[in-house]
Amino acid sequence: MSFLTFKSAFSIFVSNLKPCRVFCNKIVNHSYFTNSVLICILVSSAMLAAEDPLEAQSPRNTILNYFDYFFTTVFTVEITLKVVVYGLMFHKGSFCRNAFNLLDILVVAVSLISFVLKSDAISVVKILRVLRVLRPLRAINRAKGLKHVVQCVIVAVKTIGNIMLVTFMLQFMFAIIGVQLFKGTFFRCTDESKMTEYECRGEFLAYEDGDPMKPLRMRREWIKNDFNFDNVGDAMISLFVVSTFEGWSGWPYRSLLYVAINSNEEDHGPVYNARQAVAIFFITFIVVIAFFMMNIFVGFVIVTFQNEGEREYENCELDKNQRKCIEFALKAKPHRRYIPRNRFQYRVWWFVTSQFFEYVIFIIILLNTTTLAMKHYPPDPGMDHVLDVLNLIFTGVFALEAVFKIIALNPKNYFGDRWNAFDFVIVLGSFIDIIYGKLSPGSNIISINFFRLFRVMRLVKLLSRGEGIRTLLWTFMKSFQALPYVALLIVLLFFIYAVIGMQVFGKVALNDETHIHRNNNFHTFPAAVLVLFRSATGEAWQEIMLSCSDRDDVKCDPASDDYKQNPDAKCGVDFAYPYFISFFMLCSFLVINLFVAVIMDNFDYLTRDWSILGPHHLEEFVRLWSEYDPDAKGRIKHLDVVTLLRKISPPLGFGKLCPHRLACKRLVSMNMPLNSDGTVCFNATLFALVRTNLKIYTEGNIDEVNEQLRSAIRRIWKRTSQKMLDEVVPPAGRDDDVTVGKFYATFLIQDYFQLESKGKEAQTSQAMALQAGLRTLHEIGPELKRAISGNLETDFTLDVEEPQHRRPHSLFNNIISALGGSARANQVYREDRTARSLPMTGMLPKLASNFYSLHII
Repeated sequence: MSFLTFKSAFSIFVSNLKPCRVFCNKIVNHSYFTNSVLICILVSSAMLAAEDPLEAQSPRNTILNYFDYFFTTVFTVEITLKVVVYGLMFHKGSFCRNAFNLLDILVVAVSLISFVLKSDAISVVKILRVLRVLRPLRAINRAKGLKHVVQCVIVAVKTIGNIMLVTFMLQFMFAIIGVQLFKGTFFRCTDESKMTEYECRGEFLAYEDGDPMKPLRMRREWIKNDFNFDNVGDAMISLFVVSTFEGWSGWPYRSLLYVAINSNEEDHGPVYNARQAVAIFFITFIVVIAFFMMNIFVGFVIVTFQNEGEREYENCELDKNQRKCIEFALKAKPHRRYIPRNRFQYRVWWFVTSQFFEYVIFIIILLNTTTLAMKHYPPDPGMDHVLDVLNLIFTGVFALEAVFKIIALNPKNYFGDRWNAFDFVIVLGSFIDIIYGKLSPGSNIISINFFRLFRVMRLVKLLSRGEGIRTLLWTFMKSFQALPYVALLIVLLFFIYAVIGMQVFGKVALNDETHIHRNNNFHTFPAAVLVLFRSATGEAWQEIMLSCSDRDDVKCDPASDDYKQNPDAKCGVDFAYPYFISFFMLCSFLVINLFVAVIMDNFDYLTRDWSILGPHHLEEFVRLWSEYDPDAKGRIKHLDVVTLLRKISPPLGFGKLCPHRLACKRLVSMNMPLNSDGTVCFNATLFALVRTNLKIYTEGNIDEVNEQLRSAIRRIWKRTSQKMLDEVVPPAGRDDDVTVGKFYATFLIQDYFQLESKGKEAQTSQAMALQAGLRTLHEIGPELKRAISGNLETDFTLDVEEPQHRRPHSLFNNIISALGGSARANQVYREDRTARSLPMTGMLPKLASNFYSLHII
């Protein structure tokens, strides 16, 4: 019970051995309790979004209040139990020493206080009710991935303090200059002929839509621009709006640029192009702040976020790339590849899986997509007839494709592939669409042909065969998999701001002349989210902010409580300024750029040195393994490994141009276990490739480094089974086991011996080691006869000089004769019979040690 090592729960009087505290510890750390609290947090948060912002005492809100009592009670009990278990605050590790726990206390305290002060007329109660929106933040402490993202964001914000300070000071400097240039000049009269406030009195004649036949009598008003430079505060807000590229140019009466250019003397109306030179002020500000400082800010956030994510790999025995590759090797499984045994079925299978067939189908898909894109309005009867005929032809071709594949793969394997099932549904729907169109011409049913457009996605399968496209697609998928927690953080941000918007701006009346109207308001949660999403894209967000601020034209909705008490009441509040500015900064400048940070982190594989092995290379091994192991048994003959690895390009494989002798040397260094039937395992082979390529624990005594690697795997991947661990990293004390490294060492020794016997000059040290190796080889001759299966004679085509192990020599002749001849050996290979274990009792390790002295691996 590591949780109960402190002296007492409150460091005052409760003993850590109290049965009550032990019992509470079991409760708060039980998965049922944790999951139940998380569900309560989610449900209570959803109920906040369901509240009616117009009528506080509506039946819906009354029911939700009862649920609020229940959830607050649950959260209070939870905090009480945790305080008893962890202690309050007077020692390390206590409940209040954690910032997320303090957030829990704040949320519960706000709810309890709001229950005591029930009157909504009290401003403090209104604020406390708004603070209940912090409740969803409690879920952060219970989601490890989300908590990690939030912590990275917090660290990123802390580390960019200097950049934020410099940006603020520069904007403050521009604000002071703006006040000196434009204070008191952003006024105008509704009657443009009047230039001063004194003249702007009485009424004037105007015309509706400029029609002289529709005169209007209007009252003159002296109006100040919504965004101005009358003081530093207003100037800072105005410049921030300009930095978002919104509202600084456009309609002359609203844009800051043209209002500034037309500005005249203080307390005077505008004069066209009176001060064109002031445009330099706005251009300079945009270049310095928007183009330069804001992008430095965003870039620094991205880099800091990435560095914080990398920090967990610091001072670790494995770096990030090594971890990802090892994790892939441990979790990868061989893919099943169906190959029919029936001769006719096999021919059909060969045809439908050939490149020629795939390219033909892809061309037909593109042609079909082109014909679908030729639909237009108004229709052309002749063109429509041609398109209908082509539709019948394409449908017939796709139907034949489906029939051929069903014959080749059998229905079970055909429908087991999602692409095939999707194609079959489209073909079936196409026939239904054609028949229905003939029986009911002119019907408004949605054509299934629309879904044929998705067949173009099959082109991705063809493109993925290229190394560059495959890496790009892999990066895209990995980025997509890494985004959920960032997306969840954005959802959390939108949820909190949407609920706050409902509580604060939900009573604002709808007015088509403002930006709060029937399509853009805070009356419901979905509408509030839509407003925030529009604001996050920067579309007239400053106008929405003004429509929610404390202005004379921002009235209360007739259905709201405030309107019923006072029809002339205003429901706009100046809280709109910090609300929208903070949301725009958090969303547009910070959180949205986390998507860029995650994508850039994964796109590192596109820009890095391609000679470095990465997890994006390993899929090719899985794909090619299925050619030698179609039943996905996880084992292939060790001789097939050479052919397999020569098909894979470096850095993972050997490449087609790799000499056979060099391939054997690399197999010696891989040294994965060799089964008694002459096969190697899938995960062991892939793991050995990763280990040798990335040089993971390859230096030093093999038993010691293996034990270190086993310990690292147990520590990082705790769920790795013992069987898998022993397979990829054999434990110490198994020196007598036959491995691929020891096996191919014999080939290389004999090959070097043949070269030596032909007169090749060698160094004295090499000759001595070679003689020792040959003596050992003669000593273990009887063991090799019983150990090595006859499949060693299996022939496979190579593009280089014929290797030593395929030449006739006494070692393999003796093995084959011992097994009853070549035919018998081939029969054993085909039947995959399991031979006796290969003890070798210390002889083969002696051979390998003598071989290593040759310095050829």
